[in-house]
Amino acid sequence: MHARLSLRLRIFLFFCALALGGIAVTTGALWLGYSRAGQPGLTDAFVFSGLLSGFAILGLCAAVWLLFDENVAKPIERLAAGMRARAHAGVSRALDTHGAQYLGDLAAAAEGLAGQLGDSALSAAEAIARETEHLEAEKNRLAALLTDIPIATVMVNPSHQIVLYDGQAAAVLAQEAPPRLNAPLSDYLDLTGLEAAYGRLIRSGTEVQAEVKSASGTQVFDLRLKPLGGAPGYIILFEGSHAELAPGDSRPLVYDFALLETDHAELDSRKLSNLSYVVFDTETTGLLPHKDEIVQIGALRIVRGRIIESESFETLVDPGRPIPAASTKVHGISDALVQGAPVISDAARAFHQFASDAVIVAHNAPFDMAFLHRHAKRTGFSWDQPVLDTVLLSAVLFGASQNHTLDALCERLDVAIPPALRHTAMGDARATAEVFCKMLPMLEARGLATFGAVLEESRKHGRLMKT
Repeated sequence: MHARLSLRLRIFLFFCALALGGIAVTTGALWLGYSRAGQPGLTDAFVFSGLLSGFAILGLCAAVWLLFDENVAKPIERLAAGMRARAHAGVSRALDTHGAQYLGDLAAAAEGLAGQLGDSALSAAEAIARETEHLEAEKNRLAALLTDIPIATVMVNPSHQIVLYDGQAAAVLAQEAPPRLNAPLSDYLDLTGLEAAYGRLIRSGTEVQAEVKSASGTQVFDLRLKPLGGAPGYIILFEGSHAELAPGDSRPLVYDFALLETDHAELDSRKLSNLSYVVFDTETTGLLPHKDEIVQIGALRIVRGRIIESESFETLVDPGRPIPAASTKVHGISDALVQGAPVISDAARAFHQFASDAVIVAHNAPFDMAFLHRHAKRTGFSWDQPVLDTVLLSAVLFGASQNHTLDALCERLDVAIPPALRHTAMGDARATAEVFCKMLPMLEARGLATFGAVLEESRKHGRLMKT
């Protein structure tokens, strides 16, 4: 149980126990002295002495605890978070040794170790660069191979989730829903027809052809399903002139072959690294979710700890009212810019489709989610996706006493926000996404490897959302 308590809380409890112990000893001594005196008239004097001693002990313990918390517990917490950021998030900035002068040689030793971690991180980065070059070559070979099959191609795992799609397939899938890695095929195709074709593929072990309706039922796709040999999953080829691509044309690929291995555990038990996330931000007409309106939404997807550059969502929103000049000064969005933009019901519906299969992530999420929840009835769907808040995650990793603004987090984790993009929905969403990607390995290093563990720990800091 003690492992779940923070260092500062354990120190606080220690001083509480010390104060109670001191009061108990003092009370016992006074009671013994009163009993031996045998003079009932001294009762008031002994009671007064006991109360005075009790308050003095409480005050002394509180004062010493505050000094200890400020000069020992907080600096240790900052040093630990800084070292974890260097070790697991690739952060190179100097350690925060503010107030660590009472820690003796610990701060200097931590800085020395951090330097070694920096050197190790540099070596690791060089190794990763070499491996990335190798993977890029593999990707180019894969692209060349797919070019020999000049039709839209999608690779799928046995749970019918997308593992790979090319640029041509993206155009086909976009007719039904935004193309997304790890998205269920049920967003794009009639699952009944697809599963029937997949069943024939499994039984025969060879390529099968099928006509499968789109998820909306508005069109029918001619599909070829091909097995992957010994690997799990299968390939879908969309046949027809609307999906053809001339040999030699550019074929951008979006893929993560690790998605071939499916994770069937309940959400709370699933590893953070196995989840898909949608990180978003909004710009609004003001700071009151119950009366103000959204004027811009920006979002992008993270799959297996990696930002998928091609999977993003950005739209202006017509708030149906004039945008205050003070708000325009912050985000740069004027009434002229939102003319002709979709209203919130249409924009929120499109964003909901983009985020439907992922964990939602935002900085100060209750603020942004409140706007979406307010319009849920109008759009006809609910925002029941799981949500993570980078403010609370920051408190988990760096301590509740630290500054948890987006700017502070970016500075702490070496994430740069171009000034021109600050206070734009996509700019802040990207900064939040980069921060979140660096937080994931740090959370796992803290022993918080599953979604349920992180959610439980972050809820302990829910009071930060009330300030």
